[in-house]
Amino acid sequence: MLFGAIEAGGTKFVCAVGDETLTIKERISIPTTTPEKTMAKVFQFFDQYQLKSIGIGSFGPIDVNEASDTYGNITTTPKVAWQHYPFLTAVKERYRVPVAWTTDVNAAAYGELHAGAGRGHRSCVYITVGTGIGGGVVVDGNIMHGFGHPELGHIIVRRHEQDTYTGTCPFHGDCLEGLAAGPAIEARFGVKAQELDAAHEAWDIEAYYLAQAVMNYTLVLSPEKIIFGGGVMKQQQLYPLMRTHFEKLMNNYVQTPDFDNYVVPCELKDDAGITGCLLLAMDEISKKMEHLHF
Repeated sequence: MLFGAIEAGGTKFVCAVGDETLTIKERISIPTTTPEKTMAKVFQFFDQYQLKSIGIGSFGPIDVNEASDTYGNITTTPKVAWQHYPFLTAVKERYRVPVAWTTDVNAAAYGELHAGAGRGHRSCVYITVGTGIGGGVVVDGNIMHGFGHPELGHIIVRRHEQDTYTGTCPFHGDCLEGLAAGPAIEARFGVKAQELDAAHEAWDIEAYYLAQAVMNYTLVLSPEKIIFGGGVMKQQQLYPLMRTHFEKLMNNYVQTPDFDNYVVPCELKDDAGITGCLLLAMDEISKKMEHLHF
């Protein structure tokens, strides 16, 4: 039995075909250009296979509200060519199989909970810190959606006392993404984050903002794990700095798990999203079978 997975990112689409053991049979990477060009290559890849279902994790914002007229669409993305693109409909019409639909970070959260750093737990928050900051939430084993999907990178944080940078977010300026994503580090210090020494002051500022995010997610959601991914989080010195700031900020108000086991790097690394998409594709088959039995 084969399942399709589409991790649709702003820079590239990763497409894969895997089986029920999560063994990937084939995968390709396609540049994200226009819907016409990119999706033609996506279809060319999947047309080779007889798929039981497909899971999509897409860059956003996207419409995840099944009651909405624009459910399944990419909405107000800065990538103009993709604005209001009916992604879910296009895939369903091509293959006529069940299709799961969520954000790329929700898919990564789902992958990490079931097959990565969150194994054995029922809830997690997954945050990616790179060109932007995004996050997904899984509660009781299910992705959390409301009228829309969480936008965990755009929470408002308290400014570091030594930080005067105005922020990169075009919508909010100095939200978490505006102050702590990779471009903000580069704009503040004039070099790319990975070129900064591990002892550079940048990392204490970064850790302060990320610790506030961890505190906010902890107080609002009480997840069993908070899992970090993305290029910025490859800087291992961030974790002890985050712990120091988190403990000071929380000030023993809430008893939390030991930080080193609670706030962890992702295990699946670059495969978190594609793994989550495969798992969601399998879930679509299970839902269909339950509905038929009902």
